[in-house]
Amino acid sequence: MNSSTHFQVAYVVSQDLIKYSSRLPSNPGRSILVHSLANAFGLLSHEHFSLRRLQVIKPKPATINDLGAYHAQNYLDALLRTPDGTDSEDSSDFGLEDNCPRFPGLSEYICLVAGATITAANALRSGYADIAINWDGGRHHAQKSRASGFCYVADCVLAILLLKRTQPAPALSLSSDTTLANVTPSHRKPRVMYLDLDVHFSDGVSQAFYSAARSSSRQVLTVSIHHAAPGFFPSSPLGQLPFDPSTSFDPFTLSLPLLAGASNSTFAAIWPLIERIKDIFKPDYVVVQCGVDGLAGDPKCKVFNWSLDVAAEGSLGWCVSRIVDDWKGIRKLFLGGGGYHAPNAARAWAYLTSIILGNPLDVSISIPDDPSHSAFPLYAPSFTLDVPAGNMLDMNSTEYLAEARKRFERASEMLQEILQAQQSQA
Repeated sequence: MNSSTHFQVAYVVSQDLIKYSSRLPSNPGRSILVHSLANAFGLLSHEHFSLRRLQVIKPKPATINDLGAYHAQNYLDALLRTPDGTDSEDSSDFGLEDNCPRFPGLSEYICLVAGATITAANALRSGYADIAINWDGGRHHAQKSRASGFCYVADCVLAILLLKRTQPAPALSLSSDTTLANVTPSHRKPRVMYLDLDVHFSDGVSQAFYSAARSSSRQVLTVSIHHAAPGFFPSSPLGQLPFDPSTSFDPFTLSLPLLAGASNSTFAAIWPLIERIKDIFKPDYVVVQCGVDGLAGDPKCKVFNWSLDVAAEGSLGWCVSRIVDDWKGIRKLFLGGGGYHAPNAARAWAYLTSIILGNPLDVSISIPDDPSHSAFPLYAPSFTLDVPAGNMLDMNSTEYLAEARKRFERASEMLQEILQAQQSQA
């Protein structure tokens, strides 16, 4: 990767990444659909008209040392020593069963997915790009020593650990729509904000950076917007609203649980809370996990009623457009995540790619039907790009959202107090 060449968007993909990601038992074939649809729409072509310039880059597979920046060595030994997917006596000790079984090509998958997210993070860190994308990443449930929730490797955590390292900011050649006024000042370490939009709580990432008992400088802030209900995965005290009496509260590890039926209007109502936290924290980087299992019609989750169209306030497309267009001076890493209706995941991430490029596709556009896109029949019955909302009732009442707002305002005050104290001590 030549840091002297500057692209605004780095899109990380390779044939090997697609091949092994498509073997993931929870999402068989999904990666193929995602990248083939983005390609069919011409989004990955240099000839595609867009506001921002895109470059496809191949991931460098993660090494044992790369993975060991977070994961325990005994876990990596168990994870990588059986590349043929055969079982092992200690599988249960490391969560390699049930929803995280071994599968053929597991070791290649681990190294490629982690490597792709690390490659994307390095593209930002080196100044090669202002925005980076790895739709095969976003494995936010993986633990330090255990696989969990279809996630085998903590690529989000690995990226955050890399981005928070101190490094002189490179000189960048920027277009008029992108300014890096927030390039890390020399007097402080980089700050990284992690924002998780998946319907499931980001337990793996939040736990990794939970800092209630730490007195050191806080460089990482995690925010998870998700569904929470008895029996809904994962069960974690960190996944509750701030100031829940049963939890120890840390304003750098924030959670915004939503009730069933969360819709565009709910996300529009809570978005100012996220913006407020971002403005106080002043991150140099933001890592956005764009799980799409909260979109209407997801066959596995079935709890949110979110839609895609950027023109609809509060939609997934609208939220991503706000991050891309309005969060000035912050380098951005977009990752995938959950999403168990593979054609809808492909629709969503192709569409988000077009938003990131600054020229959103029309959601009513037809799915390309040509010899190079053999997956066309899978997009029945609409054969269009849109993932519209359904008829699910939104249970997030005005009263519930008012309570969430009240608690986040208190969290904002605590966050500001801590950061001001840090600054005065610097």
